[in-house]
Amino acid sequence: MKQNNEDTKITTRETDFSQWYLDIVREADLAENSPVRGCMVIKPCGYAIWEKIQSFLDKEFKKLGTQNAYFPLLIPKSFLEKEAEHVEGFAKECAVVTHHRLEEKDGKLVPAGELEEPFIIRPTSETIMYDSFSRWIHSYRDLPLLINQWCNIMRWEMRPRLLLRTSEFLWQEGHTAHATKDEANAKTLEMLEVYRKFFEEYLAISLVVGKKTETEKFPGADYTATIEAMMQDGKALQAGTSHMLGQNFSKSFNVSFLDENQVKQYAWQTSWGVSTRILGALVMAHSDDKGFIVPPKIAQYQVVIIPIWTNEEEKKVVFEEVEKIKAELENIEITYKVDAREGRPGFKYFEWERKGVPLRMEIGPKDIQKNSVVIVDRLLGKKEFVSNEKRIQFVKDTLENIQKTLLENSRKFRETNTREVSSYEEFKETLKNKKGFVYTHLCKDTKCAEKIKEDTGATARCIPMNGGEDNKGKCICCNNDADRKVIFATSY
Repeated sequence: MKQNNEDTKITTRETDFSQWYLDIVREADLAENSPVRGCMVIKPCGYAIWEKIQSFLDKEFKKLGTQNAYFPLLIPKSFLEKEAEHVEGFAKECAVVTHHRLEEKDGKLVPAGELEEPFIIRPTSETIMYDSFSRWIHSYRDLPLLINQWCNIMRWEMRPRLLLRTSEFLWQEGHTAHATKDEANAKTLEMLEVYRKFFEEYLAISLVVGKKTETEKFPGADYTATIEAMMQDGKALQAGTSHMLGQNFSKSFNVSFLDENQVKQYAWQTSWGVSTRILGALVMAHSDDKGFIVPPKIAQYQVVIIPIWTNEEEKKVVFEEVEKIKAELENIEITYKVDAREGRPGFKYFEWERKGVPLRMEIGPKDIQKNSVVIVDRLLGKKEFVSNEKRIQFVKDTLENIQKTLLENSRKFRETNTREVSSYEEFKETLKNKKGFVYTHLCKDTKCAEKIKEDTGATARCIPMNGGEDNKGKCICCNNDADRKVIFATSY
């Protein structure tokens, strides 16, 4: 573990939000740029959070009957060409493998064996997975088929940003096949609810749940359901998506089955996923100008214990008490880190504050004499002297309060910065001068969404699912009749 230089400054959010974000990622040891342009190294602190994300979601998926599998990284180009809308949506992001070996020539390694058919490094796995589905499914008895894989993805990114937009990233992608449209619809929304629950209960990020417009849906889907989060600069971040694919892919890849009457039918399919951009969302949703703030339920360490001593005799007594604290925390399944390094306590306080550990517990000879410890709340910066008898209950209560407060802060921020408008001039003025979401009517003519994006840089994030029954009005752009309200925002 490095010793942070206390002279290293974190840019304030108001001064430069983009640089502030990068400073937090650096100081929290979450990730760093790699020698491969657009790719990243996820460091142990960041990967520990990703492991917790994996652990929770994997359990939830399996509760619903999903099984994990793994499919090839390389996808034949011809597979992508089978679904026209899909290939058009991903063509500009694809990385292509054209040769299968290197040979030395004039002291350099050069590509030698050209492939008969190029391979695409997977930008998503519908095509390669559904080729297998077509062999696995024969009868209605084989349905539903519920498959998930944890893997890496490659999408050639022109403007990379650590954790948010990188050419390679990690994710999970679930893919299912069903006998009926109703079953597939239900699965699409069921998985979106898994994501919503996870983001709000574990990541403490308040969301708008909705459906994408035609211009923003996943290429090849009938519709895309989404959860949209607001970051502290007011921009939207697409946190997770669940796609109702209909029969578009099943017809292209012959994912079919014989029904009860021995009649051939095409399966109804879904896909759904979240990625390591969750780590970027955590940084931008909660952190402050002092450093990272991480919700207790997803933190690598919920408590950091700082022993304080000046000589070997004091050290022995202090560490005996530390062992008692460790046992108490383990008994209630609280994760912790004992920072037993030599050095001034001050630099340790500084480092763990920047890394966002929810609670810091300080224990020294004077605290032992008083039968107490010092506990500092990372969110409020509040220092409490807590008796040994009450310290574990205090830890539990404070961690729960931090978790609840972060979600409430996120909800209040999103609601305060979501505004309804009734004219196009007001719409443009609001997007230009105020951060956040704009809620307004939009017709179904895709030209209006395109014009809005051209005029303002904002995109239609979603049609909220809880937007009410009567949404009839006039389109904000063309003033024609519209029967839906849409959230607009600039986004990551």
